[in-house]
Amino acid sequence: RVTGARPGSVCERMREARVSRVRGAGPRAGCPSTRRQAALSGGARSAAKSAAGPTGWIRRSCGKNVRVAASSAEESALEEKLASVRDKVIVIDNYDSFTFNLCQYLGNLDCDYVVFKNDEVTIDQIESAKPKGILVSPGPGTPEESGISLETVEKLGPKFPLFGVCLGHQCIGQVFGGNIIRAKCGVMHGKTSPVFHTDTGILKGLSSPFNAARYHSLVIEEETFPESELDILAWTEDKTIMAVQHKEMK
Repeated sequence: RVTGARPGSVCERMREARVSRVRGAGPRAGCPSTRRQAALSGGARSAAKSAAGPTGWIRRSCGKNVRVAASSAEESALEEKLASVRDKVIVIDNYDSFTFNLCQYLGNLDCDYVVFKNDEVTIDQIESAKPKGILVSPGPGTPEESGISLETVEKLGPKFPLFGVCLGHQCIGQVFGGNIIRAKCGVMHGKTSPVFHTDTGILKGLSSPFNAARYHSLVIEEETFPESELDILAWTEDKTIMAVQHKEMK
């Protein structure tokens, strides 16, 4: 399942259900082309980072991307790290502190994982490592500023179980044709809201509504939501989209 959700709903699910899987495996479907290509046009930097490879990493310095050569020691360390991935969940860290919370939840659920920064590895390296699943973390900024996250959803979503939280959730919405916009309700940092849901997917068995802690300012636009590709699993009273799931990748 390619699934995206806000941090509050993920935490609630993990606390109450104690599920041991990031998502279930199943049949995959081809990704849309026309709208998604337009949505991904701003992700050129992600592709550049992926193409750079371990011998020419692009890293951040004072808010800017700079290319630096990887030392042989760094290359060896990365190869060793990638070799440890098989049958584990890869966590794509979008330079966000909440990634640590998600990893702690995975650990509590006895789920083995390996964390990579969003400019540390390439798409080909992730695919070759054969992870059990992929988790795309929250992060600052927009999907275009999320390193390889957009490309991960586009190219690896059809091949591996993929779960996106906050920025990862937005990446899923954008890849499949939705616009990412400022939330009409304003910045929701540290605020709580009742979340309603369809009692399916990762939210199955939870009360509806349940109170969720929110920490975001961007949302998938309701007017451009790609109904032919994604289902809305959860929403707030003002119809803010809080969780989605691909119709066929589940």
